[in-house]
Amino acid sequence: MPRSILVLISVFFLGPTFAFAQEKPKRPNIVFIFTDDHRADTIAALGNAHIKTPHLDKLVKRGTAFTRAYCMGSMQGAVCVPSRAMMLSGRSLFRINDSLKGITTWPEMFARAGYRTFITGKWHNQPPSVLAAFSEGKNIFFGGMGFPDRLPVADITPKRTLTEKKLSGKHSCELFTDSAIEFIKEQKGGTKPFLAYVPLNGPHDPRLAPKEYHDYYNKNKPPLPPNFLPTHPFNNGELIVRDERLAPWPRTPEIVRQHLADYYAFITFIDAQVGRIVEALREAGLDENTIIVFAGDSGLAIGSHGLFGKQNLYDHSMRVPMIFAGPGVPQGKTFGTTCPCYLFDIFPTLGEFAKVKGPEGNEGLSLVPMMNGPLATGPRSSIFTAYRQFQRSVYDSQFHLIAYPHINKVQLFDLYKDPHETKDLIDDPARAMIVERLMRTLKQSQQIFGDKQPLRSDKPLPLEFDFSKVPPEGKKKKAEMPVSFSRNTVRLSYNHCLGKGFL
Repeated sequence: MPRSILVLISVFFLGPTFAFAQEKPKRPNIVFIFTDDHRADTIAALGNAHIKTPHLDKLVKRGTAFTRAYCMGSMQGAVCVPSRAMMLSGRSLFRINDSLKGITTWPEMFARAGYRTFITGKWHNQPPSVLAAFSEGKNIFFGGMGFPDRLPVADITPKRTLTEKKLSGKHSCELFTDSAIEFIKEQKGGTKPFLAYVPLNGPHDPRLAPKEYHDYYNKNKPPLPPNFLPTHPFNNGELIVRDERLAPWPRTPEIVRQHLADYYAFITFIDAQVGRIVEALREAGLDENTIIVFAGDSGLAIGSHGLFGKQNLYDHSMRVPMIFAGPGVPQGKTFGTTCPCYLFDIFPTLGEFAKVKGPEGNEGLSLVPMMNGPLATGPRSSIFTAYRQFQRSVYDSQFHLIAYPHINKVQLFDLYKDPHETKDLIDDPARAMIVERLMRTLKQSQQIFGDKQPLRSDKPLPLEFDFSKVPPEGKKKKAEMPVSFSRNTVRLSYNHCLGKGFL
């Protein structure tokens, strides 16, 4: 007897519940928007009254936000490279290679599970690995930074090769969004679930959004961060790395506020691209069965603690935005100190929603039980971060301890009372037991994650740093340095670096 007749008989005699129970539930589509150098405290709905992010605000309202999500760190100045490798593979910092060579990624596992996988945007982990990770791709930028309308981009061909590179010709974030929308439109009426990965190259410098966004923030400049300092008070090991040369020393309030204005302008422009993607899903009739993820690969200082880059372990540089919205995701929930998590927990969470198993070596943990269950705390009790041989840190739900092995210095901050980390409590006798406990946790975390860096040096470097004796970098930086500046600060920063001999 034909199967269709059997289904009709079952509906007639057993009711519709039996027949529909035989159908497998439809797996969710996924759109993952990943930004570059994006501080966690730059979303209006999560507490920043000085920035406009209406589309991200809507995602927060219709989804779940994790306000204690972290990049684990880096063993190089380009923090985004290992950050992306960790997130894509689910492996922690000391168990990945930055090129992802020989490492199976989560997108590969989604493809094996029947998903159509697509990428457009920034890929900073070498070209061969993108061909292994994704079956389709359009307008992919292989690199770290550059002027957004002059980026070389390439596509993935049907034969899984890369086309010749061509210049973007328009703002890269808009171009990548166009490509994502084109892909989404193609999925209308399709039967195969898809994973669209959209890694934008902003708000990384050069911070060049369309003029109207800069005009708004030039008239409405953000205030100085509460933890602003003219210079960092001691040698953290990376005080003159590229990112730190984007403004003169000492930092001035005027320069920091201008950099923040350009930064906020870029973020609001990115917010508009998020809105375009959400609208494309709605128009294609895919919004109700698509999980949207929004996250950043690292934070950034921009004047906080006298720093400008992300080559440090303060909260502003390692903490990132992380939002989930879509089917199965609770609406209007925000998890903070009770649920610290890593960026490499994103794909295990998506894997649980989509019933996709993780790749070999995955260390990420699903956040679904926290979202949908009665649990009061997340799967991690502490967060460990690391930066080269210079810095190690550990968080619990309240305190943040940072160790600087090259100078034998330790800091302690109470994030409940001092979320901007302005008061170092390390010399407070009343906190001695907390320091001892966190140092044990730090050493245990090093063992768990395979970090062999000693936490003290037999021959520590001087604590002080003299910025007046910063050596010139030579002519090799001449082509690189101007690329890194924002629309409004390029002349000031260029002239400063020229005067100091950096260019």
